[in-house]
Amino acid sequence: MSDQSPHILPFPEGLGPDVTHHLVRAELAPRRPRRLHGHGFHELLWVQNGRVRHYMPDRREDLTEGDLLFLRPGDTHGLQGRGEAAMIVSLSIRNHVVEALHARHPGLNGVGFWSRAPVPPRRHLDSRQLAELNHAALRLERGPRDALALEAFLLPLLADMAQAPKTIPDDAPAWLHRACHAARDPVVFRDGSAGLVRVAGRAHPHVSRSIRRYLGVTPSDFVNTQRMTYAANRLLGSEDSLAEIAAECGISNLSHFHKLFLAAHGQTPQRFRRTHRQQLIQP
Repeated sequence: MSDQSPHILPFPEGLGPDVTHHLVRAELAPRRPRRLHGHGFHELLWVQNGRVRHYMPDRREDLTEGDLLFLRPGDTHGLQGRGEAAMIVSLSIRNHVVEALHARHPGLNGVGFWSRAPVPPRRHLDSRQLAELNHAALRLERGPRDALALEAFLLPLLADMAQAPKTIPDDAPAWLHRACHAARDPVVFRDGSAGLVRVAGRAHPHVSRSIRRYLGVTPSDFVNTQRMTYAANRLLGSEDSLAEIAAECGISNLSHFHKLFLAAHGQTPQRFRRTHRQQLIQP
């Protein structure tokens, strides 16, 4: 990458002061960017189709369909299409709108645009989440370009992120973000750490080292956390037996399932189900 200082892009020209945002879709060329650029505004950017190489001053990463970036005015980066039909969606947002949103919702501190990560915060959306985001983007595109419409688009996404348990740092590799997200699916965690390694697409030792580095746990520990979160939801949302739920989690030994659940939730599965259902009935 060139040593040239980055070009700072202004908010799109020709738009009145009451226009709070501007949404565009673009197909990326396969050329490597000649220089990085920054922004004089906030930008929400996601990969709609294909693969994209994301360049930053000291690193690069590969993004795939469903990867979402929160770009702040201080972030410097560049994009390159990889293969055919690499398409992104870019939403430019005036800074004062982002600042006002944070002032009204302090719970967003550390989330998305307000993250203190040294690199642009990133999230991976599964196919359902990506479809929902695209539907919301169409409504945003066809509606008034004011603060109310923008907040109606942003708040569900940001609230979901703020309420989700933090599992992995923003500066972890994109492939690890995707693998950890995929590991919430029973199809993946049912196979234990082998399922996580499979969706990561990396060698087991490399996956193990990366998870220890960024999460401080082993692949098995991470997968068991996903299993026990799923098990708790099934205990409250179904009448299935413990053996059936344990089998869904990929655990054939019921004693081992009890041990993992007790360590994760501080209660046996039976007591957890009984206690929380009583709380739902008699708050």
